[in-house]
Formats: sequence, C-alpha cells, structure tokens
Amino acid sequence: MPLTTSGKTDRKALPAPDGERTGLEAEFIAPRTPAERAVARVWAETLYADEVGAQDDFFDLGGDSLTATRVALRLQEDFGLEIPVRTLFTHSTVESLAGALTVARRTGAFPAGG
Repeated sequence: MPLTTSGKTDRKALPAPDGERTGLEAEFIAPRTPAERAVARVWAETLYADEVGAQDDFFDLGGDSLTATRVALRLQEDFGLEIPVRTLFTHSTVESLAGALTVARRTGAFPAGG
C-alpha cells in the first residue's frame, strides 16, 4: 500500500478500481423490496459505494463498527425502530437486514439471532 509521509494510506496513489465486484457476490442482484432498497441506499451513502446489491455484505463493502453505528442511526429514522448495532453484525447482508427490519416493524421485535 502506498503511504503518505505521515504513514497513512495514500489514497491518491492507489490505482483506479477496475469495476469488478471483487470480494462481493459475483453476480449483482438489485434490491427487490422497499425495505431492501432503503437499506441499500443507506449503505451506499454511508460507505460511499456506487451500487449495493441485495446479497452484498456490509463488512465486505468496507463497513466496520463505527459505520455500523451510523447506519443503525440512519435506519432508525427511516424505519421508526430502535435498531441495536449488533443487528448489523447478525444480519450483514442487505437482504437479511431488510427482512429483520420488516419482521421487527410488524411484530415489534427483531427475529432470534438479531
């Protein structure tokens, strides 16, 4: 990795991405439901991603515990739910998280494991 004089990654010296979905699902599957589209939009905005698919994993896209906190807060506003940050760790794909949010909205509780 190229470094700056202060020892940080020199992002300007990195090569341009080639457009491949390296580390992500090989086939892009667009979000299908309103909940999936909402989750994908928040992830794309928070992670500065061009596109986020239904089966993309939050952590493969570059998410970490800090961005998970920001995403949980943004989704709380969109869904009107209190969303524990751990939910993003147990439901780390758009599809899985959107499903958990849909169940929580309907029943008032997140599914087991989330």
